[in-house]
Formats: sequence, structure tokens, C-alpha cells
Amino acid sequence: MSNDNSTAADKPRYGAPLSSLSDSQIAAIRSLPGNKDVKPPVIQERRPVGNFVSDAYWEKERDTIFRNKPISIIPSSALPEPGSVLAHDGYGIPLLLTRDKAGKAHVFLNACTHKGAMLVEECAVKKWSTVSCPFHAWTYGLDGRLIGVPREETLLDFDKKSRPLVELPSHECGGIVWAILNPKAEADFSLLSDQVTEDLEHLGLTTWVKYGYRRFEIDANWKLVMEPFLEGYHVQRLHVNSIGPQGLDFFDDIVPKVEQFGPHIRQISGRGKFTPDILEKPDVNIRSHVTIVYNLFPNTVVITSPYYISVMIMMPTASGKTNVDYYMLTETAPDNPKAEELYAKSFAVIQDVFGNEDFKASATCHRGLMTGAIPDVIYTGMEEAIPRFYEGIEDVMGTMLVAAE
Repeated sequence: MSNDNSTAADKPRYGAPLSSLSDSQIAAIRSLPGNKDVKPPVIQERRPVGNFVSDAYWEKERDTIFRNKPISIIPSSALPEPGSVLAHDGYGIPLLLTRDKAGKAHVFLNACTHKGAMLVEECAVKKWSTVSCPFHAWTYGLDGRLIGVPREETLLDFDKKSRPLVELPSHECGGIVWAILNPKAEADFSLLSDQVTEDLEHLGLTTWVKYGYRRFEIDANWKLVMEPFLEGYHVQRLHVNSIGPQGLDFFDDIVPKVEQFGPHIRQISGRGKFTPDILEKPDVNIRSHVTIVYNLFPNTVVITSPYYISVMIMMPTASGKTNVDYYMLTETAPDNPKAEELYAKSFAVIQDVFGNEDFKASATCHRGLMTGAIPDVIYTGMEEAIPRFYEGIEDVMGTMLVAAE
């Protein structure tokens, strides 16, 4: 008998049975062998250093992918309800996101159509019915329509309909707001995967709430920032005193099941001493026994944990500069002290692990590659998802590798 005398109201609500996942996720998890039975593949994969430090290579990525293909802007939970307004500058381009009264998300360039002044400067969610320029008070609806111009009678032959906010092609699915940062680009979102969208919905991204947020600024190429979340090779080494075997004992030296949906990658792995028989327990919290990671093309990572989900968006602004927006999502907002304590501790731990370990390692790798010490980067069988990820980038860019500089 348990000696825990706390009530249900004192405990955080979390946990998901296997049946809550998509059919595709369930099939992948059921195909997992026990962790001790998995052997990593033997591969021969390299990428030249120029792919990470060359300004020319970054400029082609920027022009081909980050300006003309769908990229993640925010999780839907960061724009939680009709009337939400959010300024965003992570990609180095001033953006303005709104959710109109019908619940539709919009992504605009954050520039007044009078003289180009930024409409909103602070990157924090506002609850407004309209947006007014602080310079001359031109006012816009949350759908981008220009609805108010002070002293409009002094403008000859002016029609407010001719000066709406510049809206970018955008699409909301799977709990993420996607956009194409070129306002003249075709609204082609065919790179998004229906299967991945379904998976993310089953994980709860469309209904969970934002508990915590932090912006990291990293002196590293964006792909180097993505790499740690495409492999488990580093976990027992880099995280030896945090989430490795001498710390919280969350992970072992595990080989994940890697699957691709177009350029998107899903990695599923058992946690700790996972064995398949755990799946036969209908009341088990599957999130405590299996970790699911999505590497969403081109620059977003979604990672499940037992009672929260991490969403990271890696936003490059130069070949060696990357902003990372980290979001911690929970099923509900904490409504009791025990839940708040648990979520706050988790948020602090994950910021420390990612910020002071993963992101720091990415920055040191970039500095090392800049020295010219090595001609290329080698990938082991414990990192097989990384070259798959790069193949997706190279396919979309229509280019092969560049020579190391």
C-alpha cells in the first residue's frame, strides 16, 4: 500500500497511454527491440568543413530554404487565443504574428505601410483587438487590413484597401505556425508531412500550453546546433553529470529507430532499460519509457519527456550565428504547488543541459572548424540520422557538397 497521502489535486496531471499515439507511432514503438539487443550500423559518412563555415554555402541555404521554403516560426501555443499579437525577430527579419477573432494565425512583416516603422517592438504576447503604429497611429486589424489613418482627409485619392500589412504565406498545422519569409513566394507547403502533422497532434502540440520560453544566442552554424538532437552518441559523454549514467539516469547508449517522412526525421528510442514487454501494460505512461524526437525540416526539434515536450527552433542569421527559441510545453498550466515545483525544476534543468552542454558544444565545434584543423566532419554509426538530415537539405537545395575552405 502506498504511504502517499497527497490528494489528486496536489499532483501534476501528466501521462499518456500507448493508445493515445498515432497508428504510425504505435507501429514504430512496437517494432523496437530491447535496448540491449540493438547494434548501431557501420557507416561511412563525412561532410566538408565548408558546409558549416562558408558564407557562400550559408547564403545559398538562406536564399533557397530560409527565404523560399516553409520554416517554423512558433509553436501554436505561443499565440494562444484570438486577439493574440506577437512580435518576432529570431530570423533577423521583423515579423508580426496575430491570431484574428476567428482564430486564424497570420504572419506579417512588422512594418507600418505608412513609413515602415515597426508596429510592435517588444517580443512578448499582447492581447489586442487592433495594432497601431506608435509613430503616426495608423491602425490595422488583426487580419492586416488598414482600418484607421489619422487626418485621412489630407491624403489625395487614397484608399486604405491599397495599404494593408504585407502578409507572408503561412500555414498552421501540427501545433506549429509555418511561414515562407519571402512575401512574393508561392504559398507552397507541400514539404510539410501529413504523417508528421498527425503525429504531432497525437503528442498534444495542438492543445498543450506554453509553460516556459527562452531565447539562446549561439556563435555556431545552425546545423551544428541541430546535430546533438540527431544522435545519442554524446549523451553518456557530454551529459555524464546531468542526464547521463551518473546523473538522472534517463538514457543509455541507445540506438534509435530512425524513419523519414520526406525531409523530416522521426527518431524513437526506449529509455533506460526498455524492453518490449512494457507495451503490454495498458496503464503505463508511454512517455516514461519511450522518447520520440522529430527533426522537422529544416530547423526545428520536438522532443517528448514524461510530462512535458520541448520545442526548439534554430534560426540562423549568419553562417556562424544562430538564435534558438526554446519552448517547454505542458498538458495544462500548473494549478497546484506540486505541479509548479516539478515544471519549474524541469525548466531550469533543461535550460542548463541544453544551454551549457549541447549549445556550448556546438559553439566550440564551430570555433574548431574555423581553425582549418580538419578538412571534413566524420559521422559514426551512432549518428546515422545526421547524414540523412543533410541529404534532405542537399536535395531541397539542389546541390551536393561544397569543397572545404
